[in-house]
Amino acid sequence: MTTLEHTAARPAKETDTRPFAETAETGGKATPKRQFLRDAEAHVADTGHRSFVRSALGGYYTSRDTQKARYRDWEHARDAASLAKWSAVNRLDELLEQFASRFEARGGTVHWAANAEEARSIILGLLRKAEAKAIIKSKCMTSEEIHLNAALEEEGYGVVESDLGEFIQQLRGEPPYHFVFPCMHVRRDEISTLFHDNLGSEPTDSPEELTMIARRHMRQLYVNADVGITGANFLVAETGQISITENEGNARLTAALPKMHIALVGIEKVVANLDDLSVLLPMLATAGAGQPMTCYNTLYSGPRQEGECDGPEEMHVVLLDNHRSAILADPEQRDSLHCIRCGACLNVCPIFKNVGGFTYGTTYQGPIGSVITPHLRGLADWNHLSGASSLCGACSDACPVRIDIHHHLLHNRRNAARTAPNWLEKIGHRLFVVVASRPWLFRIAGWIARHTMGLARRLKPPLVREWLASRDLPSPPAESFRTAWRRRQRSLPSPSQGSPA
Repeated sequence: MTTLEHTAARPAKETDTRPFAETAETGGKATPKRQFLRDAEAHVADTGHRSFVRSALGGYYTSRDTQKARYRDWEHARDAASLAKWSAVNRLDELLEQFASRFEARGGTVHWAANAEEARSIILGLLRKAEAKAIIKSKCMTSEEIHLNAALEEEGYGVVESDLGEFIQQLRGEPPYHFVFPCMHVRRDEISTLFHDNLGSEPTDSPEELTMIARRHMRQLYVNADVGITGANFLVAETGQISITENEGNARLTAALPKMHIALVGIEKVVANLDDLSVLLPMLATAGAGQPMTCYNTLYSGPRQEGECDGPEEMHVVLLDNHRSAILADPEQRDSLHCIRCGACLNVCPIFKNVGGFTYGTTYQGPIGSVITPHLRGLADWNHLSGASSLCGACSDACPVRIDIHHHLLHNRRNAARTAPNWLEKIGHRLFVVVASRPWLFRIAGWIARHTMGLARRLKPPLVREWLASRDLPSPPAESFRTAWRRRQRSLPSPSQGSPA
């Protein structure tokens, strides 16, 4: 056992966060849809948890609106940010090659991974080459996407998360609750108990002291680690640099102290130049955390150069596709690749605030996660997420790069209807099209529905059973809307009679 493994507490419980589609044997495990419905039902009933999350987000709304008001024109800034990402995504092939050539000119190495398996294989190969024994890792949602920690631990490597929120979640044996605020659902007293049980610290209610407990524990781990793994918020093609933005400084230590630095980055993170980066960084801070700028914004150009006092001896960037090219090929939903992972859409989503982050069962929660997860993991198993939306449009209004999120959810619903996973759903969708497109048939169907609602409530046939599991079937109206409208029209005075005195 390595020094890092000795000092890092193991998870309190094992949580399988692999995507359903990657599980070789389900062993009777519920489908993602059924699991979502069960978890949502349980979470909605936990009013204390929901109240705590809403209270936590209340402070975010105040800070965000304060910072937005400091912009001369926030909507114009959104236009500029959207244009920067649109330009980059539509020149993705060109900009990625430009980034790779300029990064490698400074001594770095770029690896191209088509999928999660290739990315894990590349990183494991680098660790074996470095004869690594201990790994420190900063916040990287792309690593959550490919389930990197589980793969490394299966190979016997000790991995410790250096981001405070991620570290807390690691100790709890849970995935991140929110991809910007990983432990936003955890109360202060729970963190104190967690640190007392795993790190031997004294109980405290002070946020500052809790932070210092984690900091004291981490310091030696940075020194002991052979390899540091990070993500990146942006790739700058013009200069061949990766940009990392953070509030704790842990990513800087993760990148600077170990001998090898590995950055795992999705290919959509590229931007053309530093001018575009200067627009996106403050937008990310304002929309994501209600800050004018995050505390630490660092550009990394490659491994340590001659005369430099710190930095890794080797630096590798693993560029991950993992179905992003498929989204790029879809002109209708291509702009979902513009996402800068600020989390603003989660923070305003009424569904997220009611069902919580774990219910989604995915790496990326909330509205944007519901858009991209069916592309990343398969529409057949994950189309239910697109239905987990009120379509209120708050997500689209909050997005700093103007992704039309709620319309993408509608696109996914349409695509899911075309590829319904079972024959009952397929028949149901086709019958609805036939009936809804023929007014006379629609009237007959309405008459039948009004006279059979009571029977449906008692028998719960397959097509409505799941719907009725979480909803009450209303009492049928005494007459159709058409009948009521005709009766109303007959009761009105004719134009020739004029208005009553």
